[in-house]
Amino acid sequence: MTLSQEQLDFFAEYGYLKHGAVLEAEELETLRREYDLEFQKAWENNSYRNLSASDGGTVEDNKKSTQKMLQITQLCERNIHFRKTLFNKRILDVIEDLIGPNIMLFHDQALFKPAKTGGPVPWHQDNGYWQCSPANLVSCWITLDDAFKDNGAMQVIPGSHLKPHRHDTVQEANRLQETQVAIDESQVVVVDLKAGECMFHHCQTLHYTQPNTTEHQRRAFIIHFMVPGTRRASGERMHIDFSHPLLRMSI
Repeated sequence: MTLSQEQLDFFAEYGYLKHGAVLEAEELETLRREYDLEFQKAWENNSYRNLSASDGGTVEDNKKSTQKMLQITQLCERNIHFRKTLFNKRILDVIEDLIGPNIMLFHDQALFKPAKTGGPVPWHQDNGYWQCSPANLVSCWITLDDAFKDNGAMQVIPGSHLKPHRHDTVQEANRLQETQVAIDESQVVVVDLKAGECMFHHCQTLHYTQPNTTEHQRRAFIIHFMVPGTRRASGERMHIDFSHPLLRMSI
């Protein structure tokens, strides 16, 4: 096992776990370079979402938005370096300790908060969007820059994974649904990370990142893992394919 019993107990009780570095210095520099290239290409061909933009706006309106919470989903299908990161042994060893030895990709995403204009991500539970069953998916949130509260480090409510909460039902192109539960700010924990470090969190852990008004950009890459046999709310089973590869299996 990679995690100690103390770490396993912490995750089970609180629904998240701050972890050390999972990227070597050379890997970090490669992913930073490729991340910037992919966002530049996405910006040029409009193959991204600005989650802070007004719904219904034109592409130019979205680009001129005063806040930018930029998202690319399935970056692993665009770039081989991020595809390789899905199979990072340091990450998969932790995931195996948390969900078992048979591990599939649900999806990945890159979330970029530019310096000064980075928009927020509201309080939510991931499975409030996904509606997956069983609700035991785990995410690895990797930062390519030092992440602290003011530039968009993850903030969580410990123990909130033990109960699902209703989210807004508005379905708009760029609108992120928010949880309808009242947030007790006294319970909030900020998970500061150094570049190349990561945190793991349960799919029902309430989390949030605030606007980035600092001089420091915040580049994050998130991998969402599930067990084979996971189903959507419709009952549809998630099949193993190029979009949802089997990353590790024990027979």
